[in-house]
Amino acid sequence: MKPLFVASALLAATAATADTPELVVYTYDSFVSEWGPGPAVEQAFEATCGCDLKFVGAGDGAALLARIKLEGERSDADVVLGLDTNLTAAAKDTGLFAPISVEADYALPVAWNDEVFAPYDWGYFAFVHNAAADAPTNFKALGESDAKIVIQDPRSSTPGLGLLMWVKAAYGDEAPAIWESLSDNIVTVTKGWSEAYGLFLEGEADMVLSYTTSPAYHLIAEEDDSKAAAVFDEGHYIQVEVAGKLAASDQPELADQFLQFMVSDGFQSIIPTTNWMYPAVTPANGLPAGFETLVNPQKALLLPEQVAADLRAKALDEWRTALSR
Repeated sequence: MKPLFVASALLAATAATADTPELVVYTYDSFVSEWGPGPAVEQAFEATCGCDLKFVGAGDGAALLARIKLEGERSDADVVLGLDTNLTAAAKDTGLFAPISVEADYALPVAWNDEVFAPYDWGYFAFVHNAAADAPTNFKALGESDAKIVIQDPRSSTPGLGLLMWVKAAYGDEAPAIWESLSDNIVTVTKGWSEAYGLFLEGEADMVLSYTTSPAYHLIAEEDDSKAAAVFDEGHYIQVEVAGKLAASDQPELADQFLQFMVSDGFQSIIPTTNWMYPAVTPANGLPAGFETLVNPQKALLLPEQVAADLRAKALDEWRTALSR
């Protein structure tokens, strides 16, 4: 009877697995890394949903939209998590995303009333450097300095695209001159954030494009206060990261459940010390100790989503032209 019992148990387990709904979320690689939010979010959501949450890393943030465009309605994704407001207009233009209804008491530096995307975190872009070294206080001073910097490719990375919008928002028609000045400082351009930050930590550059919150990682996780974010006179560009539901999802109700969970304390409390950004909704216990030490830019820059979309091609051309000389 033992073989029959084992076979029956296996069949029952297989049937149970088949009955478990699967929610597929496309996101960026660092989100699903062992040190990112993915593992903790997966465990927390699966404890409430009776489902199998499957995160799929798809490069860096800007690469997500390219993949969704390529796959179209055939995509396995139910939710895309990791776009930002520099890409949301282009994402909506694809017609691949469905309206959502997410209720939250947002703690964002900007008002939020988007019917397609919901925010889950935000931060200020900044150049991170070794705290013991003097840092330039604006883009012009950076271009005139000998500092070696690493940045990300705006065609594949949301920080890279954010830098283009930062320069454009701060300098407008002067942006080409800024890029020409910075071209000698740029050691390399990486596909994504992880590679760039790794090169900085390895000593390959003096500064790296990241966030004002990045030093919190070193302070809290490593008890290391040797990293700082440079404060720029022009102000700092804001990144608001968002998630949305695909219209072709075969799990629309589960996708809605995930998006609402995303703005709950179970998700938001994970963000500060895994994604090292400010949560979109203040956690019940507030921000972790150490976040109060971060620099707080006095001037915030953010282009409306359609303005960012309209400027993207021109800004990319200015960037490519300067770096090709």
